[in-house]
Amino acid sequence: MRFSRLTPAAAGLAAIALLAVPATASAGQERTAAPHAAATGSAAIEPYYAAAEGKTGAALKSALHTIIKAQSKVNYDGVWNALKVTDQDPANPNNVILLYSGRSQSKSTNGGGANDWNREHVWAKSHGDFGTATGPGTDLHHLRPEDVTVNSTRGNKDFDQGGSPVGEAPGSLTDSDSFEPRDAVKGDVARMLLYMAVRYDGGDGFANLEMNDKVNNGSAPAMGRISVLKQWSQQDPPDAFEKRRNQVIFDSYQHNRNPFIDHPEWVASIW
Repeated sequence: MRFSRLTPAAAGLAAIALLAVPATASAGQERTAAPHAAATGSAAIEPYYAAAEGKTGAALKSALHTIIKAQSKVNYDGVWNALKVTDQDPANPNNVILLYSGRSQSKSTNGGGANDWNREHVWAKSHGDFGTATGPGTDLHHLRPEDVTVNSTRGNKDFDQGGSPVGEAPGSLTDSDSFEPRDAVKGDVARMLLYMAVRYDGGDGFANLEMNDKVNNGSAPAMGRISVLKQWSQQDPPDAFEKRRNQVIFDSYQHNRNPFIDHPEWVASIW
């Protein structure tokens, strides 16, 4: 695995943000974090967002972009090992939790077989045509382990409500142009997409990723539906698993954070 050098801003914050939110919850299965730990974590990370303090709307989005674009990068091969750490099952350190399926599965079964797990791009890589290039194509904040077959079923569809049940992903639905994840990770999906729309604005050689309120976005650098995703973020707030994941990515891999996990209220402020 190859990383670029830790940025000065991230290095300074790392010293005060070494806490890891307790991983007492499987992804989307337990929504209770220790109140004291959560408060401590919030206080510790606030210096990271100092430049965004007091801002709203477009000014907030711009400030957050400047903050989170300072990151180390993981190559696509390195994503395999990173996901085994970021998405580890708190109840079984030999397993990862699959995003849409909710299944706990052996870390060693990553690959391309029908019952293996692979690397799901929550922001579909064809939406902006960034593929698996180091950058948006390898950004851990939107890459998650998922069953190979379920990943294929989701494909590059936008997110919306409704459809038919997805085999091997209880609670998920799909139709010809959209995918609806299980209730327990609806907010996770929304916040990953919103992170991508803030992080990648066209200034670093990649497409300007934006949210819209459509499906069938195809190869356009856009994902929808923002109206539905905002509802999902509100109804499914960050849980212990999601918070821990954000912290692990910050501490051990990219040294940047998903601001909408730390500050869910910023979703409504920007969109």
